[in-house]
Amino acid sequence: DRRTSCSPSPHANDERKSKRKSTASSAHPPEEPPVVVVVVVDAAAAAAAFPGNRLTVHAFGLLRGFGLMLLNFFGIKQIYDLKLMHLYAVEILQCMCNHLSTLKEQHRVDCGVIEAIFEASKQGMVEFVIELLKINQPLIYNNKDGRNVFMVAIQYRQENIFNLFYGIHEAWKTLILNRKDVKGNNTLHVAGEIAPHFQLARITSPALQMQRELQWFKEVERIVPEWCKEAKNFRDGEKPPKTPYEVFSESHKELVQEGGKWMKETASSFIIVGTLIVTIMFAAAFTVPGGNDQNSGFPIFLRKRSFMIFIISDAISFFAASTSVLMFLGILTSRFAQEDFLVSLPKKLMIGLSTLFISIAAMMISFCAALLIMLHDRQWAIIPIILMASIPVTLFVWLQYPLLVEIFVSTYTSKIFDRKMKPWL
Repeated sequence: DRRTSCSPSPHANDERKSKRKSTASSAHPPEEPPVVVVVVVDAAAAAAAFPGNRLTVHAFGLLRGFGLMLLNFFGIKQIYDLKLMHLYAVEILQCMCNHLSTLKEQHRVDCGVIEAIFEASKQGMVEFVIELLKINQPLIYNNKDGRNVFMVAIQYRQENIFNLFYGIHEAWKTLILNRKDVKGNNTLHVAGEIAPHFQLARITSPALQMQRELQWFKEVERIVPEWCKEAKNFRDGEKPPKTPYEVFSESHKELVQEGGKWMKETASSFIIVGTLIVTIMFAAAFTVPGGNDQNSGFPIFLRKRSFMIFIISDAISFFAASTSVLMFLGILTSRFAQEDFLVSLPKKLMIGLSTLFISIAAMMISFCAALLIMLHDRQWAIIPIILMASIPVTLFVWLQYPLLVEIFVSTYTSKIFDRKMKPWL
């Protein structure tokens, strides 16, 4: 029957409906959170389409396991898990804030929201603080010590929370900076207190720890009103009232001593190495390889290119080592005042380490050039000697280069304070 054959079957209708649904879904895709997706092809499932070929299934299973092993080895799987966990935490935080926005202010206080914000500020949880501040704005609230959110951030050296200060309205800034805690400490007094131990432990040496403390104090000093710089706190028992500078000096007295001791020990160790290099390079300049011509007095190998390499590298090593010794001598004769740890002492140490590295490298080049002059007809012995000469330079770089980079970053490129924070409140 033609009518029967032309009528659409129920299966065809289902297929059309499914196509329409797929078209609609492709036109308006569901919104998904932006996560880092790590795609692992399920090769075993693809091979299962051929049930007769067990060897293929086994091979694809091994391939899949090898791929997962590579993801774990390079840490991609761990990064994905951390990113996914962070995404879930943000979603939970947003749901919680949406619910809190429907409550009254007193109910939020009773629920412990204010305490949660202070704890988040203490731990440096930026997203948590931002979301809760947007719905609560508890900048006028204080904790049990009478300190606001940003005073707590300064106390625990949480720069990410402190940077939020630059993104709030000027009226809020004035209100925050004019507050005092229960002991009469203003914002600069709090910056003058020494950082918690777990924050100082993030920095390797005591000298750089003192430098970071000075950077914090200078940054807070830049933004506070003038009256805060000379204001005194309340009397604490038998202790007289103190200005922020007096609080900073007293609380960092031990750290200054430790930083000075570390600087002296480091400079003393490196000055010995620099002095030895100066002595050796000075003597090598007058005892050239091959000796001098008895008639003219000039070196015998003066016309050789390797001899010129020897002389130039010897001079570079001598002058670099001399500069290094002078820099370390300047550290040893320093007065080790608090302000010296900000730029002066780290700059001297950085210059001393850099020039010492140059002198060691040039000394090794000079040594290899001298051997090249003496063993010009034995090329098989030159290459192993040059490779062995690179070992001391490599060891010095491996051991001291991280310290040099940390000093440079902390002194010249440290960007812990973001003064260009966009307005958010």
